[in-house]
Amino acid sequence: MIISMASPASSMVLALLLAAFGCIAVIVEARAFFIFGDSLVDSGNNNYLETTARADSPPYGIDYPTGTPTGRFSNGLNIPDLIGKQIGLSESPLPYLSPDFNGKKLLVGANFASAGVGILNDTGVQFVNILRMYRQLELFQEYKRRLSASVGSKQAGRLVSQALVLITVGGNDFVNNYYLVPFSVRSRQYSLPDYVKFLISEYQKLLMKLYKLGARRVLVTGTGPLGCVPAELAMRGNNGGCSQELQRAASLYNPQLVEMINGLNAEIGRDVFISANTQRMHNDFVSDPQAFGFTTSDTACCGQGPYNGLGLCTQLSNLCPNRDLYAFWDPFHPSEKANRLIVEQIMTGSNQYMHPMNLSTIMAFDSRI
Repeated sequence: MIISMASPASSMVLALLLAAFGCIAVIVEARAFFIFGDSLVDSGNNNYLETTARADSPPYGIDYPTGTPTGRFSNGLNIPDLIGKQIGLSESPLPYLSPDFNGKKLLVGANFASAGVGILNDTGVQFVNILRMYRQLELFQEYKRRLSASVGSKQAGRLVSQALVLITVGGNDFVNNYYLVPFSVRSRQYSLPDYVKFLISEYQKLLMKLYKLGARRVLVTGTGPLGCVPAELAMRGNNGGCSQELQRAASLYNPQLVEMINGLNAEIGRDVFISANTQRMHNDFVSDPQAFGFTTSDTACCGQGPYNGLGLCTQLSNLCPNRDLYAFWDPFHPSEKANRLIVEQIMTGSNQYMHPMNLSTIMAFDSRI
C-alpha cells in the first residue's frame, strides 16, 4: 500500500535502494575466488604480456569448451576452473589483465597468476615480462581499490575476507632458477638445503602480505614430483628414472612448507592457510598410472623428443589422440584429467593430502559462520 501511494520520484529512490541492496546481497552470498602463482594456475594473463611463456596457440585448449587456446597451460580446464565449479561459481575468474575484467566480473574474483614466475624475483628471468609475485600482490591491491569504488569499502572488505584464495608457486624456483643451468647463480650462492630455507622464508613474507591484504582462506599448494615430469625425464632422468636431485629438492621443500604454514596459523590463531600436498597427489598417478586410468605418466601427450619432453607444445609437436590416457599434457603440466584428480583430493582428501582440513570441510565450516 505504501509503495503504491509513493510518488514517481520516491519510487525511483526505492528502486535504486533495492538495486543497491540486491547488489550487496549478491556479494554477501557469493564466494569470490582469487588465484595467484605460476603456469599451473595461469588462465591467460600472459596473453597480454610480451613474453615467451604463453599458451595462446593450438593445440593448447583442444579440449576446452570452446576448443580454442585461452592461455591455460592445459588441453582443457585447469585447477582454478575446477575448484571454481566446486565452490559454486558459474564462471571462472577472469585473468586480471583481460580487457573484459570489469563491472560485475569483479564480484567473481580475479586470476593474477602468470606463467614462469617463482617465489623469487630472479626466477624466470628468461621469460622477461611476467607478473612476478610482488606485482601480482600490487595488482590485488589495485583490484581492491577498483572494487571499493564500485561497491564501497565495507562490502569490498567483506567480499575479500570471505573469498577463497589459491596460491601455487615454488616449482619454477627450482627448474627455472636453481637448476636452470649448471652452476647457476643461486646454486653457487646456496647449498640446496640452505636454498630451500631461503625460499620458505621468502614465501612466508608473501603469505603474510596476502593476510594483511585481507585474505582469510588460502589454499597453498606444494610442488609436484619435480624430477618426474617428462621434461626432467628427458633432460636429467637416469635410464628412465626420475631426476634424483630434483626429487630431493621437492622432498626437502614440501615438508618445510607445511611446517611454515602451521607456524603462521599458530601465530595468527586460526587456520587461515591450508596446505595441499600436491607432491603426494601427483605421486599417486605417477607411480601407478593404470590405477587412475592412464596408460602413461612419463610421456607427455604433446611434445617432441624423449618422453615428448623437449621444447614447447606446438602444432608441429607429437599429439596424442586421447588426452585422458596421459597424466601429463605437455612436458611440465598435468592433463585436464590429472587436474581433476588433484582437485578431487583438494576437495575431499584425508590429512595425508590436505592439512589441517580439505576444502569440503572448509566450506561446511564457513557456511555456519
